Amino acid sequence: MTFGVFMHKDGSIYDDIPEVHYQFPKSYLSRAKQMVGDWVVYREPVKLSQSKGFFAVAKVEKIVPDPVEPDRYRALIEEGSYLPFEPTVPHMVDGQPVERDLANAQAAVRPLSNSDFARIIKLGLPDDRTLPRVGEAEPLDRVREEQMPFEIERPLVQSLVSRPFRDRAFRRAVLHAYDGRCAVTGWRLINGGGRLEAEAAHIRPVEHGGPDSVRNGLALSGTAHWMFDRGLICVADNHDILIHRKVNDRAGVEAIINPTGRLIAPDREADRPHPTFLAWHREYHGIVA
Repeated sequence: MTFGVFMHKDGSIYDDIPEVHYQFPKSYLSRAKQMVGDWVVYREPVKLSQSKGFFAVAKVEKIVPDPVEPDRYRALIEEGSYLPFEPTVPHMVDGQPVERDLANAQAAVRPLSNSDFARIIKLGLPDDRTLPRVGEAEPLDRVREEQMPFEIERPLVQSLVSRPFRDRAFRRAVLHAYDGRCAVTGWRLINGGGRLEAEAAHIRPVEHGGPDSVRNGLALSGTAHWMFDRGLICVADNHDILIHRKVNDRAGVEAIINPTGRLIAPDREADRPHPTFLAWHREYHGIVA
């Protein structure tokens, strides 16, 4: 087993859903097989004008032939393993590449050294146990070589399956994508200590197989979160906010929904709720869009 890199960009010719599976040509099969049972980081190509660099980590469960495209394969991602980085990790930090072993740097599927993996994880998933206060800067040079001796690299992997660690990382990524603003009410409330009031909600809960992905998340104020989790409100694929027929105070619910009646989604399309998760939530709670 070995760590690896999967190159991904939205709108490519490959049928990728990074939280679920990664499609690749047969030429990369032998490399991808080495990563089964281990972790990979997702990276956007450098040539993209606004590349976000390394943006997530996930564990490869198995490799299967693609059910649709001949001579292509899919790396299936272990359920619950996908985790987005926040901050995303740029290709270069302090004038040096974050990925130091560049022997196969142009390959869409390639191995990743233990030290490179540790460096990327430390930068993308800082375990500071809190979110920064509003206006606080987050330096990207927080990781130094002397802080990453080889012996901590595999224990570092254990944190990737820790529920408290994942909850903090998920919250950080979702609130950043939504700029701390509730997607339903439009409120961006900040307490006296500079902490955001909004919470990170899973659209498809983890206990029902939902990933810790920004596309499976919403930033919601406490009341909106409570209503969403109970299916009193749902979201259509076009982002219209739907109110369940069982709501006993429809006027009250309508009063806290932002004036557009639609979800206030992130600017980046790649951060917006995925229709697959929205459809699951509506079906589970019996709302027809």
